[in-house]
Amino acid sequence: MKAKRAIMHLRKTIVHAAGAFVWAVLAPSAFGQAPQVPIRLTLDQAIQLALQNNHSLLANRTNIPQNLANEVTASLRPNPTLFTDWEYLPLPGVSVNGGLAGYLHDSTEGDIGLSYLFERGQKRQHRLRAAKDATAVTRSLVVDNERTLTFQVAQLFYDVQLAESTLDLANQDLKSFQTTVDIGERQYKVGAISQNDYLQIKLQLAQFQTNVEQAVLSRDQALSDLRQQLGYESVPAGYDVAGPFEYQPLTVKIEDLQTKALLNRPDLRAAQLGITTANSNYELAKANGKQDVTVSGNYSHVNGISAVTFSVSVPLPIFDRNQGNIAQTHYAVTQAQQQQLQARGQVMDDVRDAYVGAQSNGRVVQIYRSGVLDDAKTSRDISEYSYHRGATALLDFLVALRNYDAIELSYRQALAAYLTATEQLREAVGSRSLP
Repeated sequence: MKAKRAIMHLRKTIVHAAGAFVWAVLAPSAFGQAPQVPIRLTLDQAIQLALQNNHSLLANRTNIPQNLANEVTASLRPNPTLFTDWEYLPLPGVSVNGGLAGYLHDSTEGDIGLSYLFERGQKRQHRLRAAKDATAVTRSLVVDNERTLTFQVAQLFYDVQLAESTLDLANQDLKSFQTTVDIGERQYKVGAISQNDYLQIKLQLAQFQTNVEQAVLSRDQALSDLRQQLGYESVPAGYDVAGPFEYQPLTVKIEDLQTKALLNRPDLRAAQLGITTANSNYELAKANGKQDVTVSGNYSHVNGISAVTFSVSVPLPIFDRNQGNIAQTHYAVTQAQQQQLQARGQVMDDVRDAYVGAQSNGRVVQIYRSGVLDDAKTSRDISEYSYHRGATALLDFLVALRNYDAIELSYRQALAAYLTATEQLREAVGSRSLP
């Protein structure tokens, strides 16, 4: 009987444990809380996150609605002016002949009137045109900020990939050299190598371990810098990047890129719109030189007599004809034209410099890919094989190992420089679609 109860109790315990396990696995999904998985961002995803969440860019974008609000202000008409007065009222406690009501009717003066300023020279239309042109310039400058941010994100993205590639190389070297240390330890114990050689091997292991720690630090710092550009709150702390870290040749002519840049660069478009804005401000300054007319009408009750008065006033343009602002805005047009020419030349130079840089970095990458990498690896493998069998001195093996590390690290740095140069070329052209 006791045995049967024990078996029943064991069965209940197993059932409860299985139920708890199933609940722990399925409950998060049932309530919409899927298990957290590491986020790995591609370059395109990182750029999209930055364009949506970068705080500096979001702050710059507020310039557009601010300019739109300026358009509202520019389109407003002048407010009419209401004025009124009641004069010659008696002081409190002073007696008047004929009673207070008669005195107010016969001996006081009351006025009420309305005036309105009529703008001449189509000032309102010119103000609105100048405000709209300023908004167009602001929109182009915001797009230019997006272009710059895109390049910064891509540059930091490749910095992360370089750091992770360097970390991978350091881990491979550490794992490989750990095998050498283990073999050296066995050789030392059986007397195949001297104590000094064994100690040198162990000291070299510390260098490999240091390289791993430095690579980890570089990766973490690169991820932190990239996260700041993406919008700190938009990604979790444990995010990572994903995507190819490899050479992709460019097949495009510089003339085609320069032509495309002249059509796409938002900073050049802003400079071109700056000429339009300067012309609008010049026309507005000339319109402001026109004198406005104020028309007013008022009703007056004086000494028992009611009357209506109309008046028109206009300043005489004897001294101030807004000639200073007209001259200043006229020269500003020439300034904007020169700035547009400067921006155009800068676009051409940017494309040329970026194109030359990408081509140069591409040739460096090709040097390593033409056989240098394979030669360095083969030399290291031969030296390692020979050293493990006592055919090569320790110093020769360490030299081959350092040469391999230097070649591999230089190649990864050259590849990152090439990828960054291609991103700089995209920035110079103002488009991410390059052949």
